[in-house]
Amino acid sequence: MIDVYYWPTPNGWKVTIMLEECGLAYNIIPVDIGGGDQFTADFLRLSPNNRMPAIVDHDPLGGGEPIAIFESGAILEYLAEKTGKFMPTEPAAKYNVLQWVHWQMANLGPMMGNANHFKNYGKNIARDPSQLEYGTKRFVGEVDRLSGVMDAQLSVTKYLAGDRYSIADIITWPWAFLIGRLISEEAWQTYPHLKRWVDEVAGRAAIQTGRKVGEELGKKTLTETEEKARRDVLFNQTNDKVRAARETAAKFKSQ
Repeated sequence: MIDVYYWPTPNGWKVTIMLEECGLAYNIIPVDIGGGDQFTADFLRLSPNNRMPAIVDHDPLGGGEPIAIFESGAILEYLAEKTGKFMPTEPAAKYNVLQWVHWQMANLGPMMGNANHFKNYGKNIARDPSQLEYGTKRFVGEVDRLSGVMDAQLSVTKYLAGDRYSIADIITWPWAFLIGRLISEEAWQTYPHLKRWVDEVAGRAAIQTGRKVGEELGKKTLTETEEKARRDVLFNQTNDKVRAARETAAKFKSQ
């Protein structure tokens, strides 16, 4: 059994989709990122970066004691190696897949997260709307560029890393299918090959099932005060704030 420390976001979906694709049994342990669960001592032992997802495999590759892994890219690589699925073993093909996995982790995910922050969440935080203009233009523009990178690649290959569906597709799709929502639905016309891929991958049963895992967790109705408290937890974190949150979580746990 694999424990999945999870919240229904694109990064969380990567793991549940992969587990569904591999047919592995798993147990969801919610990590309410707006409620500060990521700062608890128990979670930090698994994920020192205080970010979900993380997993604990109680029947690990190679046997032995349970193994804990954080960072979605590392988790998908591990599950691919454990099951022998969705990652080639031949070196050239393997590293063709892995370069796109790392591309997603370093580029598409962070840029879309920043674009979403400035375009959608920032208006609830910034006192002066003009503060958001440069960030919005910068990161939405970068999402546009990265969409063009994928569109060019998918104009010559069926999947991101070639003709075989792989962890490169699994790790990228949970962000990529939101591009139209982040830029505009009309933007899909600019990326026809990317849109073809997004729609084809969306038709896979594991994609549909994995993306719906825990969808009820994020639907709680919050008061304005509760919503502000969640924003304070999620955004503008510093070392001092994180340290204080860890200490508060530790005190609460000890009571």
